[in-house]
Amino acid sequence: MISKKDFNKINDFLWEIPKSFRADMRVPARIYVSEKMWDQIESHALEQLVNTTTLPGIVKYSIAMPDIHSGYGPPIGGVGAMQLPEGVISPGFVGYDENCGCRLLLSRHTEKEIKPYLEKLATEIQKEVPSGLGRGRQIRLSIEQINKILEGGVPYLVKQGYGESQDIENCEHKGKMEMADASCVSERAKQRGRNQVGTLGSGNHFLEIQKVVEIFDGKVAEAFGIFKEQIVLMIHTGSRGLGHQNCTDYLRVVIPAYPRYGIRLPDRELACVPFNSPEGQRFFRAMSAACNFAWANRHMITHYVRKAWKGVLGEKEELKLLYDVAHNIAKVEEHQVNGRKMKLIVHRKGATRAFPPGHPEIPEKYREVGQPVLIPGTMGTASYVLVGTEKSKEAWHTVCHGAGRVMSRHAAIRKFPGSEVVKDLEKKGVIIKYWGLRGIAEEAPMAYKDVDSVVDVVHNAGLSKKVAKLVPLAVIKGE
Repeated sequence: MISKKDFNKINDFLWEIPKSFRADMRVPARIYVSEKMWDQIESHALEQLVNTTTLPGIVKYSIAMPDIHSGYGPPIGGVGAMQLPEGVISPGFVGYDENCGCRLLLSRHTEKEIKPYLEKLATEIQKEVPSGLGRGRQIRLSIEQINKILEGGVPYLVKQGYGESQDIENCEHKGKMEMADASCVSERAKQRGRNQVGTLGSGNHFLEIQKVVEIFDGKVAEAFGIFKEQIVLMIHTGSRGLGHQNCTDYLRVVIPAYPRYGIRLPDRELACVPFNSPEGQRFFRAMSAACNFAWANRHMITHYVRKAWKGVLGEKEELKLLYDVAHNIAKVEEHQVNGRKMKLIVHRKGATRAFPPGHPEIPEKYREVGQPVLIPGTMGTASYVLVGTEKSKEAWHTVCHGAGRVMSRHAAIRKFPGSEVVKDLEKKGVIIKYWGLRGIAEEAPMAYKDVDSVVDVVHNAGLSKKVAKLVPLAVIKGE
């Protein structure tokens, strides 16, 4: 049982298990957490964190964010960077929902102006954006169209007339991983994605109409176009059935392959292969394609939200994309390691990129202040906009991705009846649109850590700075 006693305290928000803790560790393990949050950290998740230190090519340390909880192989809330060319790539260190992520749309309106239309807006958005397990659009795309989305991402959809060029610029990696290769994605995965472009899905995915209740950094908020009482919309979803199938497919490839490369692991769920191996390259190309699918999915949801918005409020109304950022992904990035630039394959599983001011990979209009960082809360609680900082280089320019579960979905269903969760939200004045109570129970706010405390850790640790706090007025959920 690994616990707090095994960690050395570096400062109030950073702790470390030394490499000497276990013979197979290649690097230390670090966790960003406050004293008061330690009792919510699962021992199994800490064991998974230590296990990730055994991956070949891992650089400096494995990292966990304060929203850490156990997942498949590496923990959710985990970060690991592997040196190229000898480093590995791991499907489990990306996660089943490849490129699950968030985007935030900004309106020009205040709550007072929108309140009379709020119920109608929520209803229209729910009509336009299918949500729930297996729920898809009535139109099924051809395999040829799916292939174009897999390789073209957001830029392909903009060329087809959906959205505008700013939507490409304001998306991580401009909404397209260049290494994507549709031929590396299975027929079964493509079939699962044919009616899911522009759909929300189930689980913790949501679409919320929110208002800005607090501004922490006026200068950055102004650069982002955020103001107090502003109405914004957050979209949180990923690559749906296609990404899940893609991860499943490549685990079946990688699990039998890794011993052939002389790789020994404490848990086969960590299955990995050298990045430059045939299996590693094929997975990276397939994962890149699934990431393009996820960005395209959020982009088409944006199209349908804009359609509903204009339908209710009039043709002149518009919603601008602040930013879209992934939190389940593996990417080749250049970082400073011991004073020299080095190319790394950075795995972020339930962790969000947070590039600092001046970084060339963020939109020019944000370059002076830093990258927008979007942290969704759980249903009915706050979400946050933060901004990347230079100090976040200590964590490969990465922060948390949300609140983080403290209770399994099955436990939440047993403990919190969905109908009671709905009543509690309605008492708080939150409109909720849903198709089934099971999904509501699974995502009960009490099943998660306090998002304010999680965000305070990354803020106080200097990994990012708080810019604005958002609270929901209307929630659209899946089953």
